Amino acid sequence: MHLPSPGFSARLKRAVTGSADTPLVFLGNFEVENHWAIGEPALPRVASHAGSAVVNRMDEFALLLGGKNDHVVLKTPLDEGYRAYLEGLGLELPTVHVVAGQDPRRTVSEDALEDAELLGALAALAPEGARLTAHGISVIEEQLAERTGLSLGAPTAAVCKRVNSKVYSRRLSDRLGIRQAQGWACETLEELAEAVAAASELLEAGTKVVLKDAFGVSGKGIVVLDSAKRLGRLHRMAVQQAEKAAAAEGGAPRTALVIEEWVAKRCDLNYQFTVGRDGSVHFDFVKELLTENGVHKGHRIPARLSEAQVAEIAATAQQLGAQLAADGFYGVVGVDAMVDPDEGLYPVIEINARNNMSTYQNVVHEGGLAGADDVAVARHWPLRLTRPLPFTELAVLLDGLLLTAPGPGAEGLFVNNYATVNAAAADESGTDGYEGRLYGVLVAADDARIEAIDADITRRLAAHPERSGS
Repeated sequence: MHLPSPGFSARLKRAVTGSADTPLVFLGNFEVENHWAIGEPALPRVASHAGSAVVNRMDEFALLLGGKNDHVVLKTPLDEGYRAYLEGLGLELPTVHVVAGQDPRRTVSEDALEDAELLGALAALAPEGARLTAHGISVIEEQLAERTGLSLGAPTAAVCKRVNSKVYSRRLSDRLGIRQAQGWACETLEELAEAVAAASELLEAGTKVVLKDAFGVSGKGIVVLDSAKRLGRLHRMAVQQAEKAAAAEGGAPRTALVIEEWVAKRCDLNYQFTVGRDGSVHFDFVKELLTENGVHKGHRIPARLSEAQVAEIAATAQQLGAQLAADGFYGVVGVDAMVDPDEGLYPVIEINARNNMSTYQNVVHEGGLAGADDVAVARHWPLRLTRPLPFTELAVLLDGLLLTAPGPGAEGLFVNNYATVNAAAADESGTDGYEGRLYGVLVAADDARIEAIDADITRRLAAHPERSGS
């Protein structure tokens, strides 16, 4: 039994190539913002490689975007037990190409550029009309396209970088009249000085503000402030950085920051739409972000919104998509949004013109793993292990809890990435073990069953005999 091809996969191909039959080569280069941020002014950060091995193994999410005529490049081979699990659900997987000598601290794209044999294998796909696509396009993916002769199924890196700036998001929403928290986009030191002065008044009145890097990702490059004194200190540091860079490069000092009022919310949202090369815009979905003690825990599908709220979000997607198309972008766009305590919407907090975590969960409903009326919650579970854990052992540990019978009324956990469980084994193993993450989507008829399955999974993982410290 094979599930129907996900509607999203065909829609994506039509959007970025003009045909649903074009084979795509997928790359899961997560945190591509790190490449977009090179050479850009930014808030002071503490450099760290912590967790990079796990983040870079999120490349395996891309496996579920393609079908049997597509290709995906991964940092290591699939766990064979995991492959069997996916195929047992009826999923037709793309051809997997594995890099040689992967470095845990490099993205899959960076690894691929260092593998001559893989470059040759990808080059052989060019005459078939295959196109290269990725989580997001940076100069690294452009280099890979050039080295292999594969055309990009995406805009240029320069276009992708421009429309992913938080300054772009802020200014586009201002221009379109979309409701936003009071705030300021700053690209010059004069704009920054004016924004700091206005934000200082908010702080002195007891309102918090948030300072954002244009290309911050995963919570990095975002600072919440409740002190005008601290804002002033960061302002001085930003000015010094800009003037130092200008002296070294020539030209006027520049910055790339957004300052906004911190507003109350009931919940966070993420919605996605797809922009075609022809300028068409398709609204894909809206999901609700789940948090626990302020920490992001996952996504709930569908979001608990009224019909009017969904209609407003869909209309905003059409507005944004039309302008993105006019600015040269096509492909997947994810937007972060919020619902205030009075059920009003802030439809645009940030535009991410690239794949999002939600993109890789789409196979659950559009791929037929769950029914249209089933509830799905995407989340991850932290693991600390003393040795690599094969998928077959995990399947025994979670016996009766894994999704095994797809379709309407399905119940259980769909594992949508297994590489992250053992990603840090070779890099960080030792007497203290290593950190891993199990990613998946919980599917059930209602929230009560979701919570029960989640609790059982958490309990069993905590009791696993190879867990560090057990």
